[in-house]
Amino acid sequence: MYHRIGAAAYKNDLTNTIALCQHLSNPQTQFKAIHVAGTNGKGSTSHALAAIFQHHGYKTGLYTSPHLIDFRERIKIDGKMIPESEVIDFVVGNSEAIESIGPSFFEATVGLAFHYFAKEKVDIAIIETGLGGRLDSTNIITPELSVITNISYDHTDMLGKTLGEIAFEKAGIIKPNIPVVIGETNPNTQNIFIDKAAKSNSQIYFADQNTTYFNTEIDTDLMGDYQQKNMMTVMQSVEVLKILGYPLSIFKVAQALQNVKGYTGLRGRWEILSTQPFVVCDTGHNYAGIEAAMSELKKINAPKCYIVFGVVNEKETEHIWELLPKHAIYLFCTPSIPRGRNAENLRDEAERHGLRGEFYANVMQACSKAQELASSDDAIYIGGSTFVVADYLTYLENKDSIF
Repeated sequence: MYHRIGAAAYKNDLTNTIALCQHLSNPQTQFKAIHVAGTNGKGSTSHALAAIFQHHGYKTGLYTSPHLIDFRERIKIDGKMIPESEVIDFVVGNSEAIESIGPSFFEATVGLAFHYFAKEKVDIAIIETGLGGRLDSTNIITPELSVITNISYDHTDMLGKTLGEIAFEKAGIIKPNIPVVIGETNPNTQNIFIDKAAKSNSQIYFADQNTTYFNTEIDTDLMGDYQQKNMMTVMQSVEVLKILGYPLSIFKVAQALQNVKGYTGLRGRWEILSTQPFVVCDTGHNYAGIEAAMSELKKINAPKCYIVFGVVNEKETEHIWELLPKHAIYLFCTPSIPRGRNAENLRDEAERHGLRGEFYANVMQACSKAQELASSDDAIYIGGSTFVVADYLTYLENKDSIF
């Protein structure tokens, strides 16, 4: 399982997914889809697109990863998680094929999602890639539209050391004669997308070059200024979908974007959990994601800021430290997965970069200490890794209260 053990679980070909889906009668050919890739923002963009289709009355599938609290968050129809009985029936009913093909956790989950969407006859499914694009298990679909939100440094051990190499992997979701929307123009990656689109005879659109939305704030319930880039990508996608014949009303699109969380249950994106003290969690976990989160945190202007911070073992932190405020009080913690980095080692590394704090065995201990130390007008930020946020939200779910 990649999310538990990391690169050792990464499969760099589509053989298993193709074999499993052939066994399942190729469910990926039985519904229409939109394919979403990118380094940051692909989850928010996927949820926003799902909300738009739901609000227009489409039966809408949504496949995302990872989950925060419940595995079933990965597979939803009209905002409702796949029933436990469906998961059990799939595993039991296909156990022999799974045993003989030997798919990874992610590959089996993709098969489950496609099977469920086909069985339930969704009108459209929003499919988020797990990692990269070209060799991602989801890349056996032929979508109505491909969307690539942005390119930044993440998973460099598997996707490449340069932005160009990473962009090449993401560009792998561009299909022949299928239009593609690129969220952000970057001189290091722009030509890679243009060249791939040209070879594929695919119309290409750069969302941030659309003057209709440039410097215009798009109203959404997804908090944080960084969401405006995602919303521009969504709006450009809507324009293309209208060209493709989808009767999407701009009025209804605007309504949907104001209630993305309500329609889809999205969590963990600059999610404010309390106001006294101000408590927020954010799943941003790479350079661009943490940079955006820290920009938001500066706006809070609290007397004291407590940062609960943890990462996974393979996370390249060398350049992330420069993003974190020197004046904050740090509570380093170890996410509760096998690849969670030791909090004491993380604390020692942070100290070498001028950041001061203590270390704690787990996320809950660190958050409890932050709560104990913080005054009502202070701020607590919980993040560094999706799994830090997942641990804390799981804790809240079980406690049924913030503190």
